[in-house]
Amino acid sequence: MKARRTPWWYYLVALVLGTVGGMLLAKYDEVTGLALLGVPWFVSALLLLIGVSVLVMAVQVHQYATTDPRKRAGMKPLDPQKAVSTLVLAKALGLVGAGLTGWYGGQILLSMAHMEAAYYEQAVIECGIACAVCVVDMVIGIVGEWLCQLPPMDGPESAKAKEAQRQRNIAPAAAKTRH
Repeated sequence: MKARRTPWWYYLVALVLGTVGGMLLAKYDEVTGLALLGVPWFVSALLLLIGVSVLVMAVQVHQYATTDPRKRAGMKPLDPQKAVSTLVLAKALGLVGAGLTGWYGGQILLSMAHMEAAYYEQAVIECGIACAVCVVDMVIGIVGEWLCQLPPMDGPESAKAKEAQRQRNIAPAAAKTRH
């Protein structure tokens, strides 16, 4: 399986789309009078818990992938499916973190004008905390994706492999000339 890093502009697009969506929700809330703004506190806690879980899994994948195979003898083998799932989770967390940052940020932008009302003040506080948690999740997703990278494989065509083969070919020839 070949996986590529998520391009930086995907995060930007998710952030912009989230911001537009959040602003539209805030405007709809203002026009209709429905209480749709804000986010329950447990959602922010849950988002943070998910981010920490993905980070822990990404660190485990990174530790296994960067450990010298000769030193892995004492380590528990890593399930390849877990490594791939961790990569997918990290990618998703980064993009969702960007989108939700925009979503809550858009709500904040349009609600700031009405801060004198208790409802809007509470919504801005809730969205501010959720926005901060989502930025953390986005960063964890980006870092987690980096942590899930495999080190480059030295195939037979690499410079390192060719040099090793050359050294192996020189050593027997040198041994024969000494006898």
